[in-house]
Parts: sequence; C-alpha cells; structure tokens
Amino acid sequence: MKKKEIKKLSKDEMLKNIDKLKKDLFNFRFQKISSQVTNPSKIEETRKTIARLKTKLREKINA
Repeated sequence: MKKKEIKKLSKDEMLKNIDKLKKDLFNFRFQKISSQVTNPSKIEETRKTIARLKTKLREKINA
C-alpha cells in the first residue's frame, strides 16, 4: 500500500486494513516456520505497511 493510498483512507478503513494485515503477518510467520514462504520480503513489507497505517491513524486522531 502506497503512502498516497494511505492518506485517502478514513479511520475505519485504516483500522480494517491494520486488522487484515496483522492476520496476514500471522499467516506469513507460520509459513516461514514450515518453509512455505514464497516471498520472504512480504513479511517485512507487511510490517512496514502496518507501521505506516498506525502512524497516519495516530495523526488523524490527534488532529
């Protein structure tokens, strides 16, 4: 998810995306343990996207 896309999201959409990405990250971790990960960089990318969403969410709440 790009920064421009994140800026356009509402608070509710951000929370839904964070929940979805956390579930994806959970599944990626299990795939990593069982050696089924097709793209290991997806784990790091997902973590960074969650952090971006949380940052923008905090900015919207404090504004």
